[in-house]
Amino acid sequence: MEHASPTAAVLIIGDEILSGRTADTNLNTIARFLGALGIDLMEARTVGDRPEQIVAALNALRAGHDYVFTTGGIGPTHDDITADCVAEAFGVPIGERADALAILQRRYSPDDLNAARRRMARIPDGGVLIANPVTDAPGFQIGNVFVMAGVPRIMTAMLEDVAPRLRTGAVVHARTLRVTGVGEGAIAAPLAEAARTSRDLSFGSYPFGAGSDGEVGTNLVVRGRDAALVDAAIDALASRLAQDGILTVKIAT
Repeated sequence: MEHASPTAAVLIIGDEILSGRTADTNLNTIARFLGALGIDLMEARTVGDRPEQIVAALNALRAGHDYVFTTGGIGPTHDDITADCVAEAFGVPIGERADALAILQRRYSPDDLNAARRRMARIPDGGVLIANPVTDAPGFQIGNVFVMAGVPRIMTAMLEDVAPRLRTGAVVHARTLRVTGVGEGAIAAPLAEAARTSRDLSFGSYPFGAGSDGEVGTNLVVRGRDAALVDAAIDALASRLAQDGILTVKIAT
């Protein structure tokens, strides 16, 4: 498919993700969020709490896509280094910001607003705050990069403030055929034929099987920005498979 719509990438930051201690769910949330806006998520990377990796990955991603979304590393502890790395990537200073500090002062008493919590008021020069309706500590946007928390419920809440800042595109429509009782090898040729015929659409095969019910098969998914073309392609694929005695069922996507 052509990518006239905006493109995006996600940078997931944190040793806890790479160690397996914490399961990432933010990528799925962001992917669904962007899909509803017609923004194509093209790439995702996960890096640990190592400044050189964060900076290198961020610079590569922001040069290659319209938007980059980072998650993790903006809390109060010593290993929360994302803001510093973003500042380094953009080549700008970072320091405590009055507006960010004012937000924290409304949440914490003077005794509770210690040096660790004040770290969350450090914003790279030129950054625009992203509201955090859960714990108040803000994220920020600088250039085409949106820096958000790693805690899923906080990150999800931050997306509400991010959405109005994004250029949207045409939404991708998807239709699915469920094929059971045969493997991918049986449908590979008709699927490839359909892909060659409709080059403006995306065709995918996603096998399943060996579950408790013993069912084996594959889900065939057609995606595209023209709903009518997607519907026609899925119907044509079902008819083509029927010629080989392969029955399909349309399922909700």
